[in-house]
Amino acid sequence: MLKAAFQGERGAYSEAAAMAFFKDSIETVPFPTFHEVLESAETGKTDYAILPVENSLEGSVGESYDLLLTTKLDVTGEIYHRIKHCLIGFERLEKIDTVYSHPQALGQCRKFIQDHHLKAIPTYDTAGSVKILLELKQNNIACIASRRAAEIYKVPIIKEGIEDNASNYTRFLVLSNKAHSKTAKDKTSIIFSIKHVPGALYNVLEKFHANKINLTKIESRPTKTTPWEYNFYVDFEGSQNDRNIKDALEKIRPNTIFLKILGSYPRAELG
Repeated sequence: MLKAAFQGERGAYSEAAAMAFFKDSIETVPFPTFHEVLESAETGKTDYAILPVENSLEGSVGESYDLLLTTKLDVTGEIYHRIKHCLIGFERLEKIDTVYSHPQALGQCRKFIQDHHLKAIPTYDTAGSVKILLELKQNNIACIASRRAAEIYKVPIIKEGIEDNASNYTRFLVLSNKAHSKTAKDKTSIIFSIKHVPGALYNVLEKFHANKINLTKIESRPTKTTPWEYNFYVDFEGSQNDRNIKDALEKIRPNTIFLKILGSYPRAELG
């Protein structure tokens, strides 16, 4: 059976996204960090890596975007996974004063945490926060994680659906050493950096417009080498093998310092 690497403990949302993407026909393998997730696929220990890149409530996952810059893997798929958060613990809500979870999950449940005057403590993983709860054995604490995590570690659910907005989705990218073959509904992701001069970004984006390419996302991240210079992450409809996209990318190159094609892959539907 093929293997997919994910960050976190069993019951993490990344694992659930991998299982949903591959329809349960894959063995999921947990790793402590995003770097180790990608490394496992790069070295062949696993066949795929799954990486959360943005959440509909809390925005982009910066560490994931930074790692995409250096990975040798191709993006071969994406999935929008619905995130349903549970408050998990051994006491009634009135007895709880402290909650543990991943920073993204804490942010997605900010209103619930504030309304119940809970002290929020960030952890490395949502499912991992359930393990922390078991280790600490304190009745005044709870954690935020998935229903599956509560079931795996046999900890009661105090309240379900505590996220600030029911339209809470995380977009995950699926990466592997082998590029995906062209389909009729592809999306392509690229990274580029530009010279720090007036009009540099416009000169790049204008080429997409001229070639009638629909941009679906543009994100900037600091280069980490030069202050106030940025790498731009762009998603657009179509395949890197389409004639108009090949043409646009060739026209873009002279206007960039650096250009990396992350991959072309079937567009996911928000469901």
